[in-house]
Parts: sequence; C-alpha cells; structure tokens
Amino acid sequence: MTSQVSSPAEEADEVNGSDEALVGEQREHAGGKEIRRLDRVIIRFAGDSGDGMQLTGDRFTSETASFGNDLSTLPNFPAEIRAPAGTLPGVSSFQLHFADHDILTPGDAPNVLVAMNPAALKANIGDVPRGAEIIVNTDEFSKRAMQKVGYETSPLEDGSLDGYSVHPVPLTTLTVEALKDFDLSRKDAGRSKNMFALGLLSWMYHRPTEGTEKFLRSKFARKPDIAEANIAAFRAGWNFGETTEDFAVSYEVAPATKAFPPGTYRNISGNLALSYGLIAASRQADLPLYLGSYPITPASDILHELSKHKNFGVRTFQAEDEIAGIGAALGAAFGGSLAVTTTSGPGVALKSETIGLAVSLELPLLIVDIQRGGPSTGLPTKTEQADLLQAMYGRNGEAPVPVVAPQTPADCFDAALEAARIALTYRTPVFLLSDGYLANGSEPWRIPDLDELPDLQVRFAQGPNHTLEDGSEVFWPYKRDPQTLARPWAVPGTPGLEHRIGGIEKQDGTGNISYDPANHDFMVRTRQAKIDGIEVPDIEVDDPSGDARLLVLGWGSTYGPITAAVRRLRRVGESIAQAHLRHLNPLPGNLGDVLKRYDKVVIPEMNLGQLATLIRAKYLVDAHSHNQVNGMPFKAEQLATALKEAIDA
Repeated sequence: MTSQVSSPAEEADEVNGSDEALVGEQREHAGGKEIRRLDRVIIRFAGDSGDGMQLTGDRFTSETASFGNDLSTLPNFPAEIRAPAGTLPGVSSFQLHFADHDILTPGDAPNVLVAMNPAALKANIGDVPRGAEIIVNTDEFSKRAMQKVGYETSPLEDGSLDGYSVHPVPLTTLTVEALKDFDLSRKDAGRSKNMFALGLLSWMYHRPTEGTEKFLRSKFARKPDIAEANIAAFRAGWNFGETTEDFAVSYEVAPATKAFPPGTYRNISGNLALSYGLIAASRQADLPLYLGSYPITPASDILHELSKHKNFGVRTFQAEDEIAGIGAALGAAFGGSLAVTTTSGPGVALKSETIGLAVSLELPLLIVDIQRGGPSTGLPTKTEQADLLQAMYGRNGEAPVPVVAPQTPADCFDAALEAARIALTYRTPVFLLSDGYLANGSEPWRIPDLDELPDLQVRFAQGPNHTLEDGSEVFWPYKRDPQTLARPWAVPGTPGLEHRIGGIEKQDGTGNISYDPANHDFMVRTRQAKIDGIEVPDIEVDDPSGDARLLVLGWGSTYGPITAAVRRLRRVGESIAQAHLRHLNPLPGNLGDVLKRYDKVVIPEMNLGQLATLIRAKYLVDAHSHNQVNGMPFKAEQLATALKEAIDA
C-alpha cells in the first residue's frame, strides 16, 4: 500500500514513556464519545500461534501506513509451525509503534496489549507499563487454560491487574454471534475473532478499513463465504467499539507529514526490501538474477518473493540442501548471471567451502545471511547479529570477503544494491548481513526514481587481453584491472576465451594450476589487496555539539535503538556522538581517525562483542562492549541508561 507525502523532511525525537504518549488535545465526538489526539502509540497483539496475530498486526500496519503515519514493527513468533495451544512457548505477538513524527524502533513497552488468552497475558504483562490498556478475550480464561500457564486464580478477578485499564471482552462469543447467519460451525466462526479484534482496534485508533476488506476478499477469493464472514467479524468489532460503553475514548494519531521527504511511500519489510533491491540490481546491471537457495528461517521469504518475478528475468532454484544451493548459484555466476544465495547462520557453515571456491575463482556472488540466534539451530525465529566473525573468517585459508550490513528494514534495498556493486566491480563474493529483526520488521519506504539507482552495468571479456613474447594474442583469465584488481569475466561459450577453473591455486595471469610457493604467496596477497582496495564511503559522525567525549559505534540493526537512545540523552542535555557502519570489510578509510577523536568508544551489539574485537585489534582502541543476546532487539531506554553510565564513568 502506498501513500503520497509532499511536505519537507523534519526529524523529531522519540518521547520516553507511555505517559508522554498519552498527552494530547481532546475533543468530543458527535455521538458523545471522547476523541483524544496522541503523538504516538505502541500496540501489541498477542495470542496462540494459530490465532492469526501476525496477520492481524500486518493488516493494522498496512492501514496505518496508508494513513501516513511513521511506523516500526516487531513480529515475534514461535519456531514451531503450530506450538502447543495455550502454552507460554506457543505465544505469538506483533508489536506496532506508529506516530505523527519520525520514529526509529518498535517501542520499548506497549500502551495497549490485546491478549487473546491467559498465556498471551502472562507472557507479555511484564512488558506492559502501569496505566496501559489491556483488552482481554474473557472467553479463553477457563480454569484449565489458566492452570496451564500457572494462574492459580483468575488475574481478571484477583486484583493483580488493578494498575491497568482492563477491558474484558468476550471476543469469541461476540464473533460467533456476529456470524450466526453464516453456515459455519462455532469453531470455524470463532477463528475470525482476530478480525473482530482488528475491527475494534481500527475503531479505537481511527484506522482506514477499505484496504482490509479488499485484502480479505482477495485472500479468500476462492472461498467468498469465508471472506464475507471475516469481513462481517471485522465490521462487528468496529461497531462494538462504536456502541459499547466500555470504550468511552478513541484516539487519533495524525499522519507524519513532517517526517518524510516528498515522494511515494509504502510499508515494507526487510526481506521484501532486500528482494526488491536484488531485482533492481539485476536490472541496473542488465544481468539475469539467479537465486540458488535452500529454505531456512528467517531467510525463506526472499526465495518466496523472488519466485514471483520471472517477468524481470529472475530464476529461482530451491535446492535439496545448502551446499547445492550455493553451488548452483556459483555456477550461474560463472555463466554470467547476478548470482545470489540466501541463508542464515547454520547454512553459512555448510556453504563455507563453496564461498572459498568463489574467492579463488574471483566471481561475483552475493551471500545473504539473515542472522538468527545460535549456535547450531539455536533460536530460529529470534534475532541476533552474531555471524560477523563467521562472515569475516569462517573459511579455510586466507579467503577475504567484503561484508555489508543494512541498518533498517527499508535500508535493505540500498544495501542489496551496494553489495551487488562491490561484487560486480571487484569480481568477488560479498556477504550481506541482515537479521531477523530487520527481515520481519517493517517501516515506510520511499520508492526511488529509476534515475536515482546506480549504474551497475559490467563488460564481459570479448577477446584476447594479453600479448606473448612471440607476438601472439591470448586470453589470460587472471590478468587484472590495474585499478580494481578484478579479473576479466568471461562467459562460457565465448570463442577464444576458454579457460580452466577449479579450487586448486591458479598461476597469476594464466590461471593454470600452480603449486609454486612464490606464486601462492603472491595470489593470496593480491586477493587480500583487492578487498582492502574496495572503495567505500567514509563513515559519517553525528556529533551536533562537536564537544562529545563518547562515541557510540554500531552496525546493522542496532541503528534504531542506538539512535533513539542517543536522542533521549541529548534531550536531557548530554553530549554524545554516534556513528554507524554499513561496510564491515573493508572498514571505512577514515574510521581510525574518527575513533581517535573520542575519549570513550562504546559498541552495542547483539552478540558478545564481535565488532568490538575487530575494532580493538585493528585500531588498538579500548572500545567497550555493551552486549545483549536474548533474541530480541535492544530497548532504547535500557540502552540510554547504559550510555549515560558510560558518560559518567
């Protein structure tokens, strides 16, 4: 869904705490109900993994995007396809933060929790601040359901929720009653309770409804009765909010007209933005896009999305395993395609030998690693950024590979283009390190004009490129461009350009097999020099006052929480500088000078200090780590507290 924004850009600080979020102008509805204007709201939908919480959150997000709010989302779901119903491990949630100004994170704590059962309430109540609103599906609070999650007495009756604004709503009963004219069993009718809840929340926050009804008719086009039943439940939820006395107040959050540059926007997730970036790169390079992949959470969405775009020359191959996936991709690169393989950390381990082969063959190949919690299969649906050292060094021998990392869901589009630029220009495999938080989260994305995209066209080798002492002209597959050190890219079948490839070390220039010690030393150093010589932009430092003594250095998805935390500290008068890395190998040329300007450097990471290890080793800077590996992104308030302690230390 897209929307037009035509006012100038203007950043606004995120406010801290739910109380500030609830301050706003009030006016009366014509029907007597109060409407309160807010600057931002954080809503969390929670229920069983089969309750449709992700769909509910996604639809609310889409309507919020079409309305013009800035937004950020955090889907959180179990690894099991259908976890045990009514249990804490089976809780699925979707958090949405939307505002009338520029925001950066899904929010630290929800202002509104929609709990579809006792497990959802118990799993999430610890994150809900006092005074927040809780909408509870009372139909699910049976004695057995409560005992399953450890409630000895009903939290709706024992006073434990007295500090919250609780709205007990029999969602299932009301949904079944709304659908009594449909030929559905009570169980089937009850499945639409998520649409009832969506309708109620849409009324509470004045969200558009047309898009959701259109979506439901499209989703259930082959089952029109089911579509109309869901629409009826959705409308019933809206009408319930309009007529019940329990909801005396509704809320308005104005469009974020000052938060965006002019342009056409749409809501986009990180994996979708990355997919579009890969397609755009292939079009800008005038090369077919080939994806060799094996499904793995949280990267599978890229395979699913790219498989829809054969009209753009995209060819997708779902291989039998990770090794076959990257092997096919490398073969496609040899054949002249923009080749990609997608995976997560466990798959990178299996692909490592073929990545080393790509280093040796010096062919362009994109390795997209959507990081998740590890080690081994670890936490498939939770986020982490602990594959950095694996991407840097996780191969045998000296096998340097460039590493690029996006910082927001929308930025995945630009990061894909940049990774493709490096791969095609320097004839090298490139790591693109996203993570589960970026992959599944979403935010508004300005659709770029075509003339804003980089020119990625490459020239294939067409004929001989070297003259022997006897005057004969030959093709040397490892004769390098003097500027980039890239070797020529010769498409198989081009007359006169036949050459040998393989994993054994090559002779400089000719590419023939060579066991000569001096040649091996030269080739190893040359491949390293090629990566070291990649042109990357200098890192930019955000230091408004110019007198900050502490620099916060981040990479990847920590950008949002770090920036939100830095804004909070500046609001209370602290001087603090911030810089964020997109290129992790090679690092920006000015990074060493930047680090030396500050007395303290703090590096927040969702690992145990991998970037900090690299920075300390390369620049001999006493960088301090602030680490978190709980499968969730940093909370801005906690990060701000840690940075304040570092400033005061």
